[in-house]
Amino acid sequence: MLARVDAAEIVVLIGALVLIVLILWYFFGEREGTVAAETEEGVQEVQITVKGGYDPDLIVVKRGRPVRLDFYRDETASCSEEVVFPDFGIARSLPAFKTTPVEFTPEKTGEFDFRCGMNMLRGKVVVEDA
Repeated sequence: MLARVDAAEIVVLIGALVLIVLILWYFFGEREGTVAAETEEGVQEVQITVKGGYDPDLIVVKRGRPVRLDFYRDETASCSEEVVFPDFGIARSLPAFKTTPVEFTPEKTGEFDFRCGMNMLRGKVVVEDA
């Protein structure tokens, strides 16, 4: 005997499928990188807002040139209290409603992750040849 499917079940099923597709796109879809702007002093600089994530969360810089990432933490959530760049040996506290610079000079090309202290918020620095 076949079970009868009503309209509400169909709507719930379609809604769940749409939600799954959106979640997959959000976490695994291709993102466009923000290219760092170079100052007169030759420093590659990007302003990053921290609020439930990093915006932008994909930053493109050139190898061998100094980088300054200015993190403005626009929240008080405990997860975003710290930013960590494991490949560069950098960890910085991010006070709420303040801008904190993180400076380094990448010496090799590649993709380097950064994250919050709880490993929930994530971003990536892509280092390209000059």
